[in-house]
Amino acid sequence: MRRRTLPPAAGDLPESDCKSGQSEHAPTIQPNVGQDSSPTSEGSEAVSVIEPTAGGGGGQPVPGVKQTMVLDTASDVAWVQCAPCPMPQCHPQTDTIYDPSQSSTYAPFACGSPVCRQLGPYGNGCAAGSRQCQYRVLYPDGRSTMGTYISDVLRLNPTSVIGGFQFGCSHAVQGHFPNDTAGIMALGRGAQSLASQTRLTYGGVFSYCLPRTASYSGFFVLGVPRVAAARYALTPMFAIPQAPMLYLVRLRAIVVAGQVLAVPPAVFAPGSVVDSRSVITRLPPTAYAALRAAFRARMGMYRAAPPKQQLDTCYDLSGVRRVTLPTITLVFDHSAAVELDPSGILYNDCLAFAPGTDDRAWGVIGNVQLQTYEVLYNVAGGAMGFRRAAC
Repeated sequence: MRRRTLPPAAGDLPESDCKSGQSEHAPTIQPNVGQDSSPTSEGSEAVSVIEPTAGGGGGQPVPGVKQTMVLDTASDVAWVQCAPCPMPQCHPQTDTIYDPSQSSTYAPFACGSPVCRQLGPYGNGCAAGSRQCQYRVLYPDGRSTMGTYISDVLRLNPTSVIGGFQFGCSHAVQGHFPNDTAGIMALGRGAQSLASQTRLTYGGVFSYCLPRTASYSGFFVLGVPRVAAARYALTPMFAIPQAPMLYLVRLRAIVVAGQVLAVPPAVFAPGSVVDSRSVITRLPPTAYAALRAAFRARMGMYRAAPPKQQLDTCYDLSGVRRVTLPTITLVFDHSAAVELDPSGILYNDCLAFAPGTDDRAWGVIGNVQLQTYEVLYNVAGGAMGFRRAAC
């Protein structure tokens, strides 16, 4: 029997994450471009910098306003909170709030402009009196943001500057957003995302790696990595008309301690969304039941504990010096095998998987399962890659 070990209770995350299925802890990823990587800490968030120039000072540059943003591969519209942004319509944030009135490069889009029309379902009419294009994004968990759709200069690192970057200038949010972030950096398939806006420069390719704990470093990269393609487990990536912003792959099998689970192939047919913001992986109920049974059978030496939110296979590991876990491998199309790091198996001392609502619905591959892997999105090439032990 193949097993892995890890210390107990490693990498516990806030209970609110478990409720919402979204990562809301505060560590940051430093974005980089052009095949370079830079240090990060645990989490699924990126630091980007909106770089305004003096508004009325002859266009002379002024220091940029650093904005800590959540990386989100399942949405299209990037946004940051903008002044004026009174409470409680806005949430508190650690970074200095972006004030477009201080930037000579800021430009709102007019209602009826091609960019405004391109917002499609994210459009929210016109601002009264100003004829400025408005946007609104409603997330699946009920949270939302609304404000003015604008452009300004985005600096990703000291040498990479994106002029005319389009994003939402948020003046109101609903629901809980983490106080240590200023907004969301969308990386979905839509025309408004960072990946799409930089496609001509970086070829529709980006990747990231989320470390297992804050003591390790990870990265976010725009552009083709320098790592040889042979080091990635590659699988086809596809889209669906019901949710065109999403990136899906097809799970073919789950292997526990070297044994392939007996799951009918049709169960995996709808595909699985790879979502940088979702914490926990959700499997079709039939697949989850098989995984849970196999995992419990190999964890019988540990005391069971009550469920925690949607996680129903939990253990009392108090006093246990080291926990021995069965290996879990996710096998995707083209035999792309991803053996999970031990930190991707247990979450808050529970099996880090949950059942979806229906075998006919697509699943979700969460960021906990992909910790330590570089996840490569080759949007132009229609492929996703996984490189183990990358951070």
